[in-house]
Amino acid sequence: MTSSDPASTPDRDAAGAGRGPAGAGWVTPADVVDVFVYVVVLNLAAQYLPAVISETFTLSLLTAVVLKLVLEAVVWVKNRVKGRMKAATTMVGKIAGGLALWAVLVGSKFVVLEIVALLFAGQVKLGGFFAVTGLILVLLVARAGVRRLLATPDDDAAAAR
Repeated sequence: MTSSDPASTPDRDAAGAGRGPAGAGWVTPADVVDVFVYVVVLNLAAQYLPAVISETFTLSLLTAVVLKLVLEAVVWVKNRVKGRMKAATTMVGKIAGGLALWAVLVGSKFVVLEIVALLFAGQVKLGGFFAVTGLILVLLVARAGVRRLLATPDDDAAAAR
């Protein structure tokens, strides 16, 4: 690709945020903003929802980083499953793909709960399945809203292509 627009390069996501080569582990400004958004949402949830507990700010910050990593992994797996489902040529393959997608979306909530329980040994609790599902939905909506708020006109033009 010879475009001079940095947001249109293949190592950029739709919002123009940089993504390094697979496995490079680069942290982009968008990742940092995501973690800050997650911290705000987690602390608001801890303040207003009795099922959500984070004993300290440091723990909520660490929880936000864990959630960022887990949610990125879930999105990666979800996209792989969706790709296989679209590539399936038989009805059985499409049904299996749909069931796998459902399993990823439902199972990821339990993965989040278990990872948080293992890492923070009761000092952080995200509630049960429905509480963590709602929390994750709010995290994703808040992240999308902040990214849209911070997007530049160049980012909007690149995303429209």
